[in-house]
Amino acid sequence: MYDLTGFQRDLLYVIAGLDEPHGLAIKEELEEYYEKEIHHGRLYPNLDTLVEKGLVDKGQRDRRTNYYTLTRRGRREIKARKDWEADYIDIKYDGISA
Repeated sequence: MYDLTGFQRDLLYVIAGLDEPHGLAIKEELEEYYEKEIHHGRLYPNLDTLVEKGLVDKGQRDRRTNYYTLTRRGRREIKARKDWEADYIDIKYDGISA
């Protein structure tokens, strides 16, 4: 995960949180989070990079629609990142639990 961009990590998290999402569903989730449009020219090359790195599998739903799922390695990487973050981030801020 250390060599991924923040955008690529966000892609992994969205894929992990949805059931076999297609590109448009991923795009919509990220647009809601970022509060701005995500262009196809940014989305799909980054998804392809995650596939090439073995973190995401790409399947075909029909001739026009692909779906994405995390690989076992992708799930391990997310868990490792979460564990690493937990070493540095205390969930309590000003006495408020998240």
